[in-house]
Amino acid sequence: MSLKRKLFHSKEVRSFIIIRLIVGLVFLSEGIQKFLYPEIVGVGRFEKIGFENAEFLAYFVAGFEIVCGALLLIGFLTRLAAIPLLTIMATALISTKIPILLNEGFWFMAHAARTDFAMTMLLIFLLIYGAGKWSVDYSVNSLR
Repeated sequence: MSLKRKLFHSKEVRSFIIIRLIVGLVFLSEGIQKFLYPEIVGVGRFEKIGFENAEFLAYFVAGFEIVCGALLLIGFLTRLAAIPLLTIMATALISTKIPILLNEGFWFMAHAARTDFAMTMLLIFLLIYGAGKWSVDYSVNSLR
């Protein structure tokens, strides 16, 4: 299978748009909020977690969330866009949820991680199956 087919191949399923809308809108929204409310969800949050270079990192992550979230919404380069978002999710789980697990126990961590877990599973789904029929990826792959 050529690189183009691997990158753009997608199942012929229309309902995948629902998954793309959920994940894309969440990441797009979170990225925008990091710029609108930096003290709460952007730089301030990254400083509270203890990241060095919190200002750079917060805006860097926000940029990826906005760009990759928008790509997921239109279904363009879906698999490629899922990779940095999975990295963001892994970092969030490790840096924020592991301390909760160690300090407060499993059930408190499970509660705090529910959205992170759902977003991670949906990103893995998109990485495996692609964007679906109603997407730019499907259209590009259909061109012969």
